[in-house]
Amino acid sequence: MREVACDIEQAVFEIEDCVRFLNWIREIAGECGTHIVVFDAERMAGREHARSALAHAWRSYFEGAPISNSFEMEALLYAAGTRQCLVATTFGVHEGPNRSFVCICPPSPAARERLAAGVTFVDEDWEAIDAEKRERLIDLFGITSEELEVTGLHLLRDLVLERVALLEVYR
Repeated sequence: MREVACDIEQAVFEIEDCVRFLNWIREIAGECGTHIVVFDAERMAGREHARSALAHAWRSYFEGAPISNSFEMEALLYAAGTRQCLVATTFGVHEGPNRSFVCICPPSPAARERLAAGVTFVDEDWEAIDAEKRERLIDLFGITSEELEVTGLHLLRDLVLERVALLEVYR
């Protein structure tokens, strides 16, 4: 699979109106000639999960037969490991406080600079999967107790990445 060039940053921000926020994101992306995808970090198994969803979406949308009408939605579908747009949108932004992976594809310093007016980029370790997040990921991705018995909890991230990749098969 061809690697897509994306900057993946961590950001925190508060949203009062999702439609207005998404319109602002689309405006920046359009003016800067890039795509901006925002994943809810609470539903993601880390940066590699975002990277994998972006790579699969890029291949599907630009080199294959996409499921959706936009690269951004395609990326959310792959992140969620589903063909259902309503489920996939839960992997994006929501009203209230957000901890998100903000992905700029291809990288654009101008887009990042403009985004910094409405989000705070942070350099923290978001790779840990605590007990609460572990249970959330198991539920979101339908990971069975049998799978966990065979692989062990230490491979939960790999099981999530497998679900992302399997969307290629289930299309």
